Amino acid sequence: MNVPTAPQQLRSYIAPGCPATRAPCDGSEPPLRIEFGFTPRWYRTRCGIDFGPRWHLDPQYRAQTVRQMRAVLRQTFPGLPWRTNEAVPVPNLDGIHGGLTIARIFGIPVEYYPDNWPAARLQFIPPEIIDRLAPPDLSINPIFEQIESQMDDIQREAGRIEGYINWQGVLNSAYRIRGPEIFTDLLVEPGRAHHLFHVITETMLAGMRRVYDRQRATGVRVRHATVSNCLVNMVSPGQYQEHLLPYDQRIAGAFDLFGIHNCAWNVNPYIDDYAAVPNLAYVDMGLDSDLGRARERCPNARRAVMYTPRDLAAKSEQQLRDDLARILHELGPCDVVMADIDDNTPDSRVTFFARAAANLPP
Repeated sequence: MNVPTAPQQLRSYIAPGCPATRAPCDGSEPPLRIEFGFTPRWYRTRCGIDFGPRWHLDPQYRAQTVRQMRAVLRQTFPGLPWRTNEAVPVPNLDGIHGGLTIARIFGIPVEYYPDNWPAARLQFIPPEIIDRLAPPDLSINPIFEQIESQMDDIQREAGRIEGYINWQGVLNSAYRIRGPEIFTDLLVEPGRAHHLFHVITETMLAGMRRVYDRQRATGVRVRHATVSNCLVNMVSPGQYQEHLLPYDQRIAGAFDLFGIHNCAWNVNPYIDDYAAVPNLAYVDMGLDSDLGRARERCPNARRAVMYTPRDLAAKSEQQLRDDLARILHELGPCDVVMADIDDNTPDSRVTFFARAAANLPP
């Protein structure tokens, strides 16, 4: 029996109840792979799970809810490929604080909800404090100490510390820390912006290394990092290249594999810079991107389209088929990230989308 060789790529990964992140490819990925993700509200409607603070702070409770979510997925969509997520033991680190771990480390208050991912409150750090900001000592940071306590609990319960924290990206976290003034800083106080970007980058790297070291000690080797560039469309391609690309490159150079989440935006203005990032193993984009050019510029990375839940709900079945065929033809082999499916999307739409992708001609 031939066992597929794992490529040096990353694929989309959405654990139940969690925002999307990335995980290593194992060589079994089909030419067109769908990664489904459902909002916390979808799960709360189906099985009453509370995604409030306890979900993020108590790994045993989180594991209990993951088992419930896996069961409802199997029951609602029999035959769909949930085995990838089910192979990950629980309890684990998936989904802790959504995408707000870095913001919380810097003291940004967070609002938790029973039916949604947490959101940062609009309480930003003033400029005079930003100018003096330094990477925190994570060994005495109360937010990180609580994560380390969770890792202790996970190791005792499961033996291995699996899962991924979503560290976000430099601009995403800078926006949560500084607020919209970060865009003004880029124009009139670029030194302040770069100071904040540097502090965030060093904190991300320190946090990843500490978590990965703990995981490695339990037999789990994490070799990759990813960044979320959800706000990249708020800056010009020139501003990204000058002010943000160096920090993405810094993070990328520290790990064997690197992924860039571009969100569902048009990737065309940024794809040349993304292609030059070292160790690029994943990049995603919106459907209106030049998919053929993205494949040409990033031939060694696993590519993905962020397909919007609005399109899933509103487009005709033929339009869905046409989109999938185009994605496979122009971008494949690739993922289609069908994330953020809410409780108002008919289950039949999800089933149709999965079957349409599976039945595409090669």
